[in-house]
Formats: sequence, C-alpha cells, structure tokens
Amino acid sequence: MITLEKKGPIAILTLNRPDAMNALGEPGDGQAVKDVCDQINADKSLRCAILTGAGKGFSAGGNVKAMRDRVGSFAGSPAEVRDNYKNGVHMIVRALYNLEIPLIAAVNGAAVGLGCDVACMADIRISSDNARYGVTFLKVGLIPGDGGAWLLPRVIGMSRACELLFTGNLIDAKTALEWGLVSKVVPGDQLMGEAMALAESIAKQPPHSLRVAKQLLRHGTQATYDTVMEMSAAAQGLMHHTKDHEEGVAAILEKREPVFKGE
Repeated sequence: MITLEKKGPIAILTLNRPDAMNALGEPGDGQAVKDVCDQINADKSLRCAILTGAGKGFSAGGNVKAMRDRVGSFAGSPAEVRDNYKNGVHMIVRALYNLEIPLIAAVNGAAVGLGCDVACMADIRISSDNARYGVTFLKVGLIPGDGGAWLLPRVIGMSRACELLFTGNLIDAKTALEWGLVSKVVPGDQLMGEAMALAESIAKQPPHSLRVAKQLLRHGTQATYDTVMEMSAAAQGLMHHTKDHEEGVAAILEKREPVFKGE
C-alpha cells in the first residue's frame, strides 16, 4: 500500500491503493509505513522525502465499507478496535511524523479524514489545484482517531480546525492556501515537478544540521523557551565541529556554492 523510490538524496513515498482512493488503515498498513520510514531514517544519504498518492486522490481516509462490515481494523470489541488503532492507524501517523528528514506532501487529489491528517504529518504541503480537503469524522459518527485533534490546530489554528471538524465540510485548494493548510497551489500536471524542485533545494543543505533543525522546530511547538534555548546551544556545539560547517564557512568566504557531504 506504500512504495518507496529513491532519486539521489530524495525519497518518494506513494500511497498505492488507487482503486480505493488510497484508503488507509487496513491490517498491516501500519507496519508497512513504519518499515519504509525506518528504512529512510537509517539511510543517511537521504535528505528529503515527498509523500503523494497514486491515481486521482491523495487519500480518502479510512475504508468506509470495512467500517460498515466491521472487518479488518474495525472488527472486534471496543478494546480490540482500540488496539487495532494503536497498532495500525497510529503506527502510520507516528512513523510519518517521526521521519528525521523533511517531508513534503504533494497532495494530488482528495485528502479526507485520515487522509487529511496524514497530509498534516508532513512539514510542508503543496497542493494540486483540484485537491479537496476535509475532516469528515463526525459525518460517520466518529472522532479524529489518528491524532488529528492534536495536530490540526497547530497547522491552521483552533478556529479553523473547529470549523473543519464540526461541519465536516470540504474545502478547495484555494481555501486551503488561504487558511495556511498548504503553502502552494499548482496545476496538477506541475505538482510533482514543484515538489521535486523544493526537495532538491532542501537536499542541498547539510544533512546533519537539517535533521537537527527539523527536531528543534518540532520541539519548539511544545517545549518551553528555556528548554529550546538549551537544546539549541547543545546542538550548535555539535554542529560547529562538523566538516559541513567548515565547508559552509569556506564557501561564503570563497564566494561559491557549498557542497555538503554529511560529515
């Protein structure tokens, strides 16, 4: 249900269940996404990742037919369904959120329910102009079971998050851009080109510093100011002793582009 392609320092992840609009949450999905993300984290040659969907949609979220039939991840007692979420859907979103390299979501179509929250796990979102976004859990009598209640207000603010969740309405790409849900909207045929160009720009940065910088930004949304200041000082001490730091300084003084090697 997910594929990994490597193009130099860039990893391309594709949700690959196009016949079901890339619905997520089937048994085994969590482990599949975790395995791919673990592979990326362990590969120090990778510096940026792109997440997109196969076919016409990004992800339609959970499988509604499986919900109706109470099969797969939705089978069993309340306690069993809870465990299914923790060992399935939660593994998906945790793995994506914990990627050490920057993650760009190239949203090529509908991103609804779990699909919208998965897009929000990315650090940067670029949208096709025909994409639609919705937080539609209440429309099927559910709540955000995937961490969206924690993440969405941090992405678009509490008022907008409440509006999306409480109404279940879909918004178009233009509105998503106005609300800050995505940072750019492009024609569909240009989406992956734009995502690759952005990824290539990110991939030029020193990889050790890049991974640490991402972690500092994540901690900065939760930790106190003093804690982040202490973490920053400690991390900076390490970065000053990398060869990439020496290369960056030399490149500025020599008026040339730096070549960072992850050393």
